[in-house]
Amino acid sequence: MTETATWVFESLWIAGILAFAISGALVGVRHNLDLLGILVVGTATGIGGGIIRDMIIGVHPPISLVVWPYWTTALLGSLVVFFFHPGLSKIRRFEIVFDAFGLGIFSAYGAAVATASGADLTTAIFVGTIVSIGGGVIRDVLVNDVPGVLTRELYAVSAILGASVATVITHFTGNLMVATIVGGVLAISLRLTSYAKGWHLPKPRPVRESPSNKE
Repeated sequence: MTETATWVFESLWIAGILAFAISGALVGVRHNLDLLGILVVGTATGIGGGIIRDMIIGVHPPISLVVWPYWTTALLGSLVVFFFHPGLSKIRRFEIVFDAFGLGIFSAYGAAVATASGADLTTAIFVGTIVSIGGGVIRDVLVNDVPGVLTRELYAVSAILGASVATVITHFTGNLMVATIVGGVLAISLRLTSYAKGWHLPKPRPVRESPSNKE
């Protein structure tokens, strides 16, 4: 990989960290957390997926804790949100946009790098999916919400799509740049479209409480 390509990928990764950190900090603002709470939730969202990935594949200590630009970006992004967040009526919209951007970058790039490193297709897709949803799961748990990956509009499906497309492109062409861009754009597009259209995976029919259970 050339020096220019390395710089581009590093910039994309940091952009993904920033996007996730902003989305996490906005969730903290919406839940009326204090400064420390917003910094913790935002930073954990920004680098949490990478930490989970490194724990799974046996990288110790996690790269996100060693490479200072990663955690610093997440921390500073959260701090900016604390001082300059939008009004409550707009927060949810900003959350979705930044979260979708981070989801797309992390799923595609994570899977592409895993494929280029010799991982089989299934493992690469798994790595890309985990790194893209991990931070969001940590965020939701910290604010006592059901993780969005289990309930929100095609959240996990978007991550799997981006990771799958990036994996296939990398496997057949070896071009990480194209794989990351195409996979990322598809994941972001599906996530935003599913939110706008209200698309969900099928859910079970509601369970009605029987009269005997009310007594």
